[in-house]
Amino acid sequence: WLGALRFDNLALRSLPVDASEEGGPRAVPGACFARVRPSPLHNPRLVAMSLPALALLGLEAPEADPEAAEAEAALYFSGNRVLSGAEPAAHCYCGHQFGSFAGQLGDGAAMYLGEVLGPRGERWEIQLKGAGITPFSRQADGRKVLRSSIREFLCSEAMFHLGIPTTRAGTCVTSDSKVVRDIFYDGNPKNERCTVVLRIASTFLRFGSFEIFKPPDEYTGRKGPSVNRNDIRIQMLDYVISTFYPEIQEAYSDNSIQRNAAFFKEITKRTARLVAEWQCVGFCHGVLNTDNMSIVGLTIDYGPFGFMDRYDPDHICNGSDNTGRYAYNKQPEVCKWNLGKLAEALVPELPLEISELILEEEYDTEFEKHYLQKMRKKLGLIQLELEEDSKLVSELLETMHLTGGDFTNIFYLLSSFSVDTDPSKFEDFLEELTSQCASVEELKVAFKPQMDPRQLSMMLMLAQSNPQLFALIGTKASINKELERIDQFSKLQQLTAADLLSRNKRHWKEWLEKYRVRLQKEIESVGDADAWNADRVKVMNSNNPKYILRNYIAQNAIEAAENGDFSEVRNVLKLLEHPFQEAEGFREVKEDAEEEGASATAACAEETRSRLPYCSKPPLWASELCVT
Repeated sequence: WLGALRFDNLALRSLPVDASEEGGPRAVPGACFARVRPSPLHNPRLVAMSLPALALLGLEAPEADPEAAEAEAALYFSGNRVLSGAEPAAHCYCGHQFGSFAGQLGDGAAMYLGEVLGPRGERWEIQLKGAGITPFSRQADGRKVLRSSIREFLCSEAMFHLGIPTTRAGTCVTSDSKVVRDIFYDGNPKNERCTVVLRIASTFLRFGSFEIFKPPDEYTGRKGPSVNRNDIRIQMLDYVISTFYPEIQEAYSDNSIQRNAAFFKEITKRTARLVAEWQCVGFCHGVLNTDNMSIVGLTIDYGPFGFMDRYDPDHICNGSDNTGRYAYNKQPEVCKWNLGKLAEALVPELPLEISELILEEEYDTEFEKHYLQKMRKKLGLIQLELEEDSKLVSELLETMHLTGGDFTNIFYLLSSFSVDTDPSKFEDFLEELTSQCASVEELKVAFKPQMDPRQLSMMLMLAQSNPQLFALIGTKASINKELERIDQFSKLQQLTAADLLSRNKRHWKEWLEKYRVRLQKEIESVGDADAWNADRVKVMNSNNPKYILRNYIAQNAIEAAENGDFSEVRNVLKLLEHPFQEAEGFREVKEDAEEEGASATAACAEETRSRLPYCSKPPLWASELCVT
C-alpha cells in the first residue's frame, strides 16, 4: 500500500547537496543537505499510526489485511527498507541554543526521505526521526527512544486537532534494538528501545537553516559552516519564498529587497499568531532555540514540551531549563528574540534596518490582537469587542493563579456558567469550579523548597559579600523564587482545606461577578438572548478543549508501551483527535474511576493510575514527573 507514494524531491533539486560520501559526524560546508542511509533496526513493529496524517500523503490503510499493512509500515518507516523514489538526506542548520550561538547543528537524528505529492497536488516533506547516524549527529547515536517518540507522535497530532499549526506524525515504530540513555543525567543509565517517528510537514526548514552563513560569534567564537556563501543564502531565499510563499514571490518578482521584506513580515506575523495559540491552550514548547523555529510558522520539534496543568505564568516544562528562559510567560518574548536572529541571518539580502523596523511594528501588535481574539472566543464574548476585555482576561488568569486553578478545566467549565443562574445553581457551579483548584497537598508539592537550606544561606551571604561572584554562579531571580517558595510553604503548614476552599470561593465569586456584568452587555446588544447563548456555548466548546496531552496521560501510555502493550497509545491518539468533545468510547473509564472514588489505597495505586478520567486534573504522582 505504500507503493502509492509519489515522490518529487524539489528541495534536493533546488538547494546544494554535499558531494562527500564520508559517513559519520563532520562539518558540512557549502551545502544545505548531505546524503545519508538509515541504519536498520532489529524486529521493527508498529506502535501506532495516524490515518488522518497519512491521508495527507494519499495513503489509506487497506482494510482487507491490516496486519500486513502494519508490517509494511514498520518495515519502511523504521528505515529498514527505503521507499522507491525516496532520497534520504540530512539537513544542515545552525542555531542559538539557550541564547548562545552553537555553530553547526543539523539533523542529528532526523532524515529527509523526500517530498510526496498529496491527492490534491500539495507537497509534503516526510522525515524519519531516529533512523541513525548522520554527519550532524555530533557525539550522539542518531537514535530516539520509545518514551520521547510516543510523546512527539501524540503531541504532533494533538496540536493539529486543537487547530494549532504544527508538523504532523504519521507512524511510530519501535524495535528490539537498544541504546543506553541516562534519562535525568544523574548517573543512572538504562537500555531503551530504538524507536522511529515518521514526521510530515510542508517543510522542516527553520530559522537556523539561514544561520549556516554566520561569521564567528563574538561571544562563543563559533561560526556557521558556510560563512561568506551569500550565493547559497540567495538560493535558499528564492526556494523558500517561491515554494512556500508564492503570493509574495508573484507580487515582488522584480524587487528582491521588497520581496524579502514581505517574507520577513509574513513569518513575523505567523510566528506571533502561533505563540498566541500556544498561550491560549497552556502549551509550553520547552526548547525554543532558533533551530526549533519553523520557517513557515509551524510548531516543530517536540522534546521536553508540556501542557500546563495548574496555572502558573512562570511554569517551566523543561527540567533542564535552569534559568527559566523558556518558561510559559517568556515564550512570546523569546520567539520575538529568535525572529531578531533570523533578521540578522538574512543580511545583506534584507538590510537589518528594514527587518528590525518590521519586527517592532508587527510582532507585538499581531500577538496581542490574535491572543485577545482567541481569549474572547474562549470566554464566549462573541458579540462585542470592548477595551475592558483585556483586563477581564488578566483578572481571570490572576484568579487562576491565586487559586491554583487547572488551566484547561477552568476554561472548559466556564461555558456552563449562566448570567441568570439562581443562587443554589450558582453555588453548585462555584463548587465545581473550585474542585478544579489545587488542594493543600498539591500546593505543598508545588511550593516545596528545592534548595538545601545551607546552600541557600551560603548564596545569600555571597550576594551580600561578593555580588560579582554571586552574579557568575547564581541568578537573583532563582534565589528570590526559592525565598518565595519557602514563604508559601511555611504558610501552607497552617492552612486547612476548609480555609483554602473558602478563600478560593471568595476569589472566584469576585471574578464571576465581573464576568456576569460583561456577559450582560452581550445580551443587551442582541435581540434573541437564547440564540446568543446557544452560539456562545458553541463557540466556547470549540475553543476550550476537554482533552489535552497531559504529562500523566502520556506517561501512562509510555509505561504500557514499554511493557509491550500499545493499546493505550492508540486509545490516547483517538481521544486527542476529538479534543473538544465528550469521547463516546471513554465514558466507561470515567464511570469506573468515579465509582472507585478518591480513597484508593496504595495497593491499587498502579491500577488507579490508568483508570483516571482523561479530562481529570493530574493526580498527585504526576507532579513528580520530570521531562528533560
